[in-house]
Amino acid sequence: MTMTDTTRDTDTDDTTPPCFACGKEARFDELPPRERIAFDQYWRVAHSFNTAVPGWLVLLPRRHVTAVHDLTDAEAGALGVWQVGLSRALRGVTGCLKTYVVQFAESEGFAHVHFHIVPRMADLPAAHRGPGIFGLLDRPGSEGVTAEGADRMARALRARLHGLPHSWGPPDGP
Repeated sequence: MTMTDTTRDTDTDDTTPPCFACGKEARFDELPPRERIAFDQYWRVAHSFNTAVPGWLVLLPRRHVTAVHDLTDAEAGALGVWQVGLSRALRGVTGCLKTYVVQFAESEGFAHVHFHIVPRMADLPAAHRGPGIFGLLDRPGSEGVTAEGADRMARALRARLHGLPHSWGPPDGP
């Protein structure tokens, strides 16, 4: 069996909560800029909706996958290009020192594989470095990045991505 043959989803049944990522994908053409910063046939990039960190990105496969080992060869091949390209774009837009790239996909409704790509700024307090960065998710509304702020970041990142050798999604528009 090749990697491309292992695309079945073994973690869903009738009791599994709806998949947040698949719900968004079903409305792909209606998504605001923050929900489709960039995309190709395999991956979509969104700004995290519940973060205090501008530029906290989420890289999602466009089909339902609950484990990295179930990615097809083509999805896996594109994954590294996406992670590096997004890290470069974040550095160019935010001036971050580095990016964190993390994948768990364990929260209820969020078992769909997704990679957090988070800009690590120079002034990030020590308590929020490394795994502590997740303390900046699920912040009260007044501390979070607004939808308008996420859309502005999305447009800046999209423009930056189109300046890189590999191009993703439309150069402008929603």
